[in-house]
Amino acid sequence: MKKLILILIIQSVLFSCKPFQSKALIENQITYSAYREQQKSFDSKDGAIKYIDKGSGDVIVLLHGIPTSGWLYRKMIDELSKTHRVIVPDMLGFGSSDSPKGYAIYSEDKHAERLLALMDYLSITTWTHVMHDAGGLWTWELFKKEPNRINKLIILNTIIYEDGFKPPIRFKPGFVAKTAMWSYRNGITTNLMLNKLFKEGLTKNTLNKIDVEGYKKPLKEGKTRGMYYFFSKTCNDLTNYNAIVSKIKIPIAVIWGENDSFLSWSAQSKTVSKDLNISMENIHILDAKHFIQEEQPNIITKIILDF
Repeated sequence: MKKLILILIIQSVLFSCKPFQSKALIENQITYSAYREQQKSFDSKDGAIKYIDKGSGDVIVLLHGIPTSGWLYRKMIDELSKTHRVIVPDMLGFGSSDSPKGYAIYSEDKHAERLLALMDYLSITTWTHVMHDAGGLWTWELFKKEPNRINKLIILNTIIYEDGFKPPIRFKPGFVAKTAMWSYRNGITTNLMLNKLFKEGLTKNTLNKIDVEGYKKPLKEGKTRGMYYFFSKTCNDLTNYNAIVSKIKIPIAVIWGENDSFLSWSAQSKTVSKDLNISMENIHILDAKHFIQEEQPNIITKIILDF
């Protein structure tokens, strides 16, 4: 173990020579602490779920993936909430939410169960559902449990099928994966991991220190158990949701970063379009990579509102 930790430290030192570049701060840019002050709390049976609840009218849920949180949607919330009630949860193990001990507690079906419990708590029966990355897996499980809760679906660079799925991190369960999570929590390789993620996931990394803080702080607070499950279990044994996906009969739109190396649209476009019966006018391919909410928030917001 000492040898592995030493390797991680050396890697961290090497990459610390190229830290996140100091980008110009945006006027009136929200800080992560200010974002957290807006969050409310729901005590699920597994732990506290933090969430934004803003605006009024028809409901839009913005669901993040891994290893992000609701912070990913911060540039879109205000505009959407002018005309809609916007719910943005941090799923258990991510962002501001609790990160209890356990393994199976972070399974896709458990995440779906807790999301449904949150919506019941908020007395929300049906809603428009926007999901990204692993949020798609939690959404397919939600459809399995209660298929009539979502009345419109908007897919943003989401895990659907094995085709095109190339996660940037993948571990076998056990010592190495746990040590990697430990190094993210303790700051040894936190910058290394985030630098790699944004280098590969953004066309051009324009994130500044305030932006990055919202991704880094939860990791350094110990929010890595949900990541551990995903990178050591889900990424190695992806469930086939074909039977669930093909039964969905609601209006669906796709908004996808064309140059995403983690999740390729071209590798699955024909299958997904056919299985979900998505019309061509509702497929929007943007000049972006994986984190399209960072690169094209205004365009995505407009498409959601028009849809």
